[in-house]
Amino acid sequence: MNIKKGEIEKVNWKNLSYSEFVERFMQKNQPLLLNGFSEHHNWRASVDWVTPLGHPNFQFFSTNFGDSKVQVADCDTREFTDQKREEMLVSEFIGRCLQDVEGSAVQCSNSHSVPYLKDWHFVKEYPEYVAYKTPMFFCDDWLNLYLDNYRMHTDSDTYQENNEICCSDYRFVYMGVKGSWTPLHANVFRSYSWSANVCGKKRWLFLDPSQHHLVFDRNMKNCVYNIFDEVSDSKFPGFKKAIWLERMQEAGEIIFVPSGWYHQVHNLEDTISINHNWFNANNLSWVWNLLLRDYNEANEYIEDIKDVCEDFEGLCQRNLAANTGMNFYDFFTFISRFTLANIVLLCYINGRHGNITQISSTIAQHLLMNLGSIRKVASEMKDRHALKGNQDRAVDIIETLEDPSFCKLCMDIGRTYAMIHEESHLSFDFERASAGEIVDLTVLKAYTSSQFYTPEDLVEFIDNAVAEHGDCYINSSAI
Repeated sequence: MNIKKGEIEKVNWKNLSYSEFVERFMQKNQPLLLNGFSEHHNWRASVDWVTPLGHPNFQFFSTNFGDSKVQVADCDTREFTDQKREEMLVSEFIGRCLQDVEGSAVQCSNSHSVPYLKDWHFVKEYPEYVAYKTPMFFCDDWLNLYLDNYRMHTDSDTYQENNEICCSDYRFVYMGVKGSWTPLHANVFRSYSWSANVCGKKRWLFLDPSQHHLVFDRNMKNCVYNIFDEVSDSKFPGFKKAIWLERMQEAGEIIFVPSGWYHQVHNLEDTISINHNWFNANNLSWVWNLLLRDYNEANEYIEDIKDVCEDFEGLCQRNLAANTGMNFYDFFTFISRFTLANIVLLCYINGRHGNITQISSTIAQHLLMNLGSIRKVASEMKDRHALKGNQDRAVDIIETLEDPSFCKLCMDIGRTYAMIHEESHLSFDFERASAGEIVDLTVLKAYTSSQFYTPEDLVEFIDNAVAEHGDCYINSSAI
C-alpha cells in the first residue's frame, strides 16, 4: 500500500479563524487535524469520562448511563458492507467485554470478539447532561439544527414515536477498546464530520475523492471493506494505485473529515470519541449528487417492474429514503424550509438594523451565500426534472412560517450565526426576541406565494425575495 504519513494538515485551533477554516478547509474540501483544543475548552466529558490516568472511565458510564440501549459492533465479524451489530445496554457492553482494574479498562475479555459501541445518540438521550460544546468551526450545522426541530423522513407506515432517539440526529458518542476499528466508508449523505478524541488514540487512513473509484469493483457497486486485507486485483483492479493519507489522532485533538473522503479508522488504545455528521451551504451539492446517484441506482434495480407498478416513482422514492436516509421529497422540504429561514433572518436583520450592507454585513453575506447554494441545487433538481408529479408533496409557505418548530429553527440559526461571526448585538437580539418578532408575517406575506410545488418555484422565490431587498443581492458567481 502507498501510504503518505502526516499529509493531513495539523493546525492549533488558536491560530485559525472561522473565516480561514471555511476558506481553507470547508470550501476546498480538505481534511484537518485541530490540536491544542482541550487545553482551553473545559468539557464535562473530559472530566467525567476519563480516569486520572487518562483511560476511559467505563465504570462511570455503567453507573450513570447503564440503562441506555446502544448499538455494539463486533469488529471481527462482517455483515454485508459493515460490521455485525447487536443492540444491548451500556452496562451489558461494559460487563460483557471489559474488565475493570482500578478504574481503567483493559483489553476485551473475550478474545474472539472486539466490541465497539457506535452511533450512540447521547446528546438527544441526555439533553440535561451537557457533556461538551460543539466547537465554533462546526456550528454551521444545517443537518442537526433541522433535526432538532423536524424529522427528516416521516413515513406513516413505519413511523414510531418511541423510535425517535434512533433516527433524530447525527451527533454520536463512540466507545471502543484497543483493536476496535471502522471499515472503509464515506460519510452518510456525503456530509462533513468532526471527531474529537476525549481520550485514547486513533489511526486514520484517508483517500481523496478524486481516487474513490480505485476502491470500487469494475461495476462501481462494491467497495473494499478493509484496506489491510488481501485485496483481489481482479475484483478491484485499481486498488494498488490508491494513495492513502495517514494521520494519528491523540486525546484532545479533533479530526475534520470533508465530503466524499473515504476513510478507515483504528483505535490504537481504549478510546472514547464524540462525532458529528453535518452539512451546510458549502457541501449541499454533495448531498444532492449522492441522492441523485442513489436514486438512479434504485430506479435501475427495479426497472423491470416499471410497466406493472402503479406507483413506480413512489416506490423509487421509498427505496431511496430507506437506503440513503432521505429522498427527493425530504430534501426538497429541507431546502425549502432553509430558504424561508434565511429569508426570514435577512428580513429581521434589515428591519431591525437598517441597511444590512452597513450593519451585520458578515451575517447577511453568509445568509445570501446560503441562498445562492440552495438556488444552485434547486436549479440542478429542475434540470433533472426531479419531483415530477409533486402536487401532493408541496411545501405550504404560510403554514411553515406560522409553525412554532420553524420559528425555533430560525432562532437557532440566528443565534448560531451571531456566535460564529461574533455579532454580540444580534446574539442579544436573538436571545430576547419573541418568535413573532423574528418571523414577521406582515413583511413576508407581501411577496410570498402560497406553496412550493417544484424546484422551479423555489428558484423563482429566491430570486424575487432577494430582489425585494435591493442591496441584498446574490451575484452571478454565487448562483
